Amino acid sequence: MHYLIISFSHKNSTLAQREKLAFADDNAKLKMLEVINAHTNINESMILSTCNRMEIYCSCSHVEEASEHLLSLLSQHSNTPSDELKARADMLDNYGAIHHFFSVASSLDSMIVGETQIAGQLKDAFKLSNENGYCGVKLARALQSAQKCAAEIRNATDISSRPVSIASVAVSKARECVGGFAGKRALVIGSGEMSVITCKHLSAGGADVTVMNRTFSKAEAIAAECGAKVRSYEEIAYAINEYPILFTSTGSLSPIITDAMIEGCSYDRYWFDMAVPRDIECHTQEWGIHLYVIDDLKDIVSANIAMREDEARASFVLISRHTAAFFEWLKALSIEPLIKNVYQRAYTSAHAESVRVIENGYLPKEYEHVLHKATTQALKRFLHPITEQMRSHSDPMRTDALIEALSFLMNDDQNF
Repeated sequence: MHYLIISFSHKNSTLAQREKLAFADDNAKLKMLEVINAHTNINESMILSTCNRMEIYCSCSHVEEASEHLLSLLSQHSNTPSDELKARADMLDNYGAIHHFFSVASSLDSMIVGETQIAGQLKDAFKLSNENGYCGVKLARALQSAQKCAAEIRNATDISSRPVSIASVAVSKARECVGGFAGKRALVIGSGEMSVITCKHLSAGGADVTVMNRTFSKAEAIAAECGAKVRSYEEIAYAINEYPILFTSTGSLSPIITDAMIEGCSYDRYWFDMAVPRDIECHTQEWGIHLYVIDDLKDIVSANIAMREDEARASFVLISRHTAAFFEWLKALSIEPLIKNVYQRAYTSAHAESVRVIENGYLPKEYEHVLHKATTQALKRFLHPITEQMRSHSDPMRTDALIEALSFLMNDDQNF
């Protein structure tokens, strides 16, 4: 049995290429899983399809033939020549596949190292395949070990502790400034992706969020998605003076907030301008306004990314350790039953021969116990170094060969 992964990600494929390989919905994935598992060399499979990667995870009996089958199916699916896919793909088997699996689960292979969304995406990919009968114990073992590896990395490092997008950094800085969002009022102006992320983080933190946009229907859609309120853009001159926390991220070519609109307040205000060009024109420091523009936030992002890269180097040491431990565990699962069977057959043969010797009168009956003990001990002395050698090989390919050879010699058709 071999593990096999074929990977197309932001590291080896353009967005346009990944779009061709992506699966529109679960039904499309299930149709592909059905034809994948129809191949005689593939017994389990699952598909991970996100905006940054499309990967197929398999358990197979023959890596080369399974790989060709997968490339052929993906060629048909994406309308891309197989040779082009083969040249682009990362094709990983056994140790390399499990190391990659653990790296993906730990978010070390993500575009944003340390992001946490990938863990849920992997679980969903396995669940879809498992519930429909396309994967089972082999991929389950790999996923469970990957989750343990990811958990240790999160606990042992700070790789996921600091945000690395402009919006998440802005929200994190705001939380730091106001000491938590519970009971705080926040105004978000804009309807793009950064505004949506901002609203979600604020709402999750307990803030009372209001959304404002030139197109009222867009503001309504964001508010509905994030559990926020909506306010007319016509009220912007009043609104900016009524909220202690304000975020802007619009596509305006000129400032939407100017000095002439700003009035004094009895509390400090924290404003975060995430737009390019800038949304806020504020030259006064008299009214307790603390303004953070995108350059301020980029510095924080860069520092956080550098920190995550340092943590990533330490994390790969843990991944290598977990990968080696995984194969040691697999080896024990496959070899131990076979070793036990070898000993049982040897003891049965030794006992039968001892009985024959006594029954034929070659030794007196009173020596029967001693004879049994001597033959058993002789077998232990003979088998012990052989079985220890079997246990000592960590190379999964060599272990598989040993198991197959010994099973053949023993005429044992059990599947270990």
